[in-house]
Amino acid sequence: MVDQQQIQLTLPEDVCQFSRLRAGQMVLVKGVLLTARDAAHARLIHLLDNREPLPVDLAGQTIYYTGPTPTPQGKIIGSCGPTTSGRMDGFTPHLLRHGLRGMIGKGPRSPEVIRAIQETQAVYFYAFGGCGALYAQRVQAVEVVGFADLGPEAMYRLQVENFPLVVGVDSLGNSIF
Repeated sequence: MVDQQQIQLTLPEDVCQFSRLRAGQMVLVKGVLLTARDAAHARLIHLLDNREPLPVDLAGQTIYYTGPTPTPQGKIIGSCGPTTSGRMDGFTPHLLRHGLRGMIGKGPRSPEVIRAIQETQAVYFYAFGGCGALYAQRVQAVEVVGFADLGPEAMYRLQVENFPLVVGVDSLGNSIF
């Protein structure tokens, strides 16, 4: 049985703690998350395949699969709920092998992604679907860091506080799905 005590992580500093996490554990994240969805993932892979520089260094980073809605007046960011992770499965092993260490989204991951998670000692965090407004409240700052022409699917750097997640797939390949 998994200990249900909530674990606090500061990212990317605590990425070295990922090997201690177990599927099903509750986590509160603070620190920096990158965002990227399908189109940004395709561009990242294209850049890597062509040995071109990436807009951000992926080493030790965690990507949140989200595309924020337009920002309401007086707010930092619009609703930013999780995107279905399976849409990124074709890109994920390649990005993990280039230094990515964490992913946040909703839904299960493919066997190929789970193997890549094990090989790279990464972690997949499950974010609660339908909670985009809650997640937006946990964002302290936002900055576009890549592919601005993609609008909401651009890459953003989010500074977050008390961002609630569940370990969906741990570094041993255990899954809640």
